[in-house]
Amino acid sequence: MSARHLIAVAAVAASLAACETVPMNDSGFGPRPSSAAFSADDFAWSAGSGRGSIDGRVAFSRDGQAFSCTGSVALTPDTPYTRARFQTLYGSTDRAAIPEAVVRARTVENPSADYRSFVRSTTCQNGRFEFSGLPDGDWFIITPVSAGGDRIVLMRHIGTRGGRVSVTL
Repeated sequence: MSARHLIAVAAVAASLAACETVPMNDSGFGPRPSSAAFSADDFAWSAGSGRGSIDGRVAFSRDGQAFSCTGSVALTPDTPYTRARFQTLYGSTDRAAIPEAVVRARTVENPSADYRSFVRSTTCQNGRFEFSGLPDGDWFIITPVSAGGDRIVLMRHIGTRGGRVSVTL
């Protein structure tokens, strides 16, 4: 094989390798898990306790109307399953404000997977809520709000890292 031929083969191989993409997790480091199937093992980290806490406030308004909490606030661990589920339900894994009827009308893969035992819940009073004793990790906060009409569901992604995090929905 000539040197010219070897250089051509190496160039093609290099260009093909450059085209390969590896999904990265949201921090930009490490691979993103490839499966969104429900696995209780993916939730195990969230069952522990830690020094993290979330001090939350609901201050959502739309078209000049202020919305108030109309139910409990859920804190759901960020796992491949919940990430895929919330992308489908809310159209985002960062933040959303979607009419409750729209969320309920959407269909998710494996809807019967029971992850409820890993979801933490608290009451929203006077537009405020709090979670404490949280392990380090990423979470989804979800709460319904209303201004007298149809409810809207607010979703927000947040991370805890051993301290108090303040969030406004």
